[in-house]
Amino acid sequence: MNFTVPKYLKEIHWPIVVLTLLLAFVGMVAIYSASFREAGDYTTKQFFWALVALGIFVATIWIGYRAFLNLANSIYMVTIGLLIWVLFFAPPISGAHSWIKVGPFQIQPSEFAKIATIMVLANFLAARSPIIHQKRNLILAFFLVALPTLLVLKQPDLGSALVFLPLLLAMIFYWGVNIRYLVILFLLSFASLPMIWSNLKPYQQKRILVFMNPSIDPIGASYTAIQSKIAVGSGGLLGKGWLEGTQTQLDFVPEHHTDFIFCVLAEEFGFLGVLAVILLFVLLIRSAYQVMNHTTDLRAKLLALGIASYLAFQVFINIGMTIGITPITGLTLPFLSYGGSSLVTTFFALGLVASIYKERSIF
Repeated sequence: MNFTVPKYLKEIHWPIVVLTLLLAFVGMVAIYSASFREAGDYTTKQFFWALVALGIFVATIWIGYRAFLNLANSIYMVTIGLLIWVLFFAPPISGAHSWIKVGPFQIQPSEFAKIATIMVLANFLAARSPIIHQKRNLILAFFLVALPTLLVLKQPDLGSALVFLPLLLAMIFYWGVNIRYLVILFLLSFASLPMIWSNLKPYQQKRILVFMNPSIDPIGASYTAIQSKIAVGSGGLLGKGWLEGTQTQLDFVPEHHTDFIFCVLAEEFGFLGVLAVILLFVLLIRSAYQVMNHTTDLRAKLLALGIASYLAFQVFINIGMTIGITPITGLTLPFLSYGGSSLVTTFFALGLVASIYKERSIF
């Protein structure tokens, strides 16, 4: 008896679907461990957002990336409007104007701005030749990215603001930018470092100084960086066991359910546990990159590249800051850190990538 696989099952990019669900599950496990001793019921809220995100993921694949790219300009303008609103009208939370309160939930517009910028940039670059008027097109592309970057930086949210740069570089490089313009951009960026430094908040400057020399303030600004490395190292090869972490459970590591969720995994599941999680991320990001090979639509290629680059950068920076190889920036770990906006945005982004594979036969 021959069994024919239904067409709709063949259209699904199963590696992306399975890896996405696995990482979301790991996130639920880590968040429960990080917060079960605390008030706030973070796990229930995250589970609610996971259901919402899953619905958006399925809907995005079904609707298709082309419909969203056709609305990219409008989506981009709405997110810019939300960034302006949160900056001037939303009350500060933990010293930052980054969230809009909606009932018991908080929405972070900067997360949506990342994907909106990728979509509008994919449209913009695909519609223009890299040979004709490249300098003008690069200036316009830079403006499209600089606007949300500056608004996010003003909140202040240095971590999220940094994400926009690598996705811009990856997308214009694939588009066909002249290398000399990248060199000029690098030199201008280097020359502007003193101005950037002077515009950072004192605590942001302190984080960078701590990164270069963690011993300068061990009970102050360096405390989180030191405790984070202690928690990661204390997990050893196999970890202390789920719910058995001491550094995180006893709150030696601040924000261990959000920015430093990786410490929870490292302490409780050890080196082999976090190696497995990192492997899941590598496979997911690799799958997103490989989707580019299944379409001839330049918009789709740029979209997949931008999303894969943003995920890769965010994973690298978050894990890097917990083990001391990158400065602490307050950037969350996709899927794993507590936060509805981040989870919904990540699911939506990967839904776009999966829909490119689904519609590969069209192009």
